[in-house]
Amino acid sequence: MRVDGCQTWCMGLYTVAEARAALGRLRPLLDELVAVRADAAELAAALAPGGAATALGGLPEWKARSARFDELVTEVQQSGAHLKGVAPLLLDFPAELDGMPVLLCWLEGDRDLAWYHRADLGFAGRRRLD
Repeated sequence: MRVDGCQTWCMGLYTVAEARAALGRLRPLLDELVAVRADAAELAAALAPGGAATALGGLPEWKARSARFDELVTEVQQSGAHLKGVAPLLLDFPAELDGMPVLLCWLEGDRDLAWYHRADLGFAGRRRLD
């Protein structure tokens, strides 16, 4: 990962190839994060009044899933990627394109890292990479 020209908003800059490789390494964590997120949501619903908490493991299982969710979020954040959302998952990788600070953007459901947006515009300014 390059650090030349890094702004205060990033720990380092990725090239597109580096960000794609990092996303590839993160995929197993992201897949588990999606599964744990769903498990925790189901357990939370089961714990609500009238839910079937005993059939799904109840409060101890929900606490375990929530703890694992937090661990996975921490692991993703420690990678250098910016985790911007968890439902759906949204990751940004700080980069520079044509001398402009941008964030290479991956949204849950995207097959590849194929989008970017200017750092000051956010998701609304999302554009496809060439």
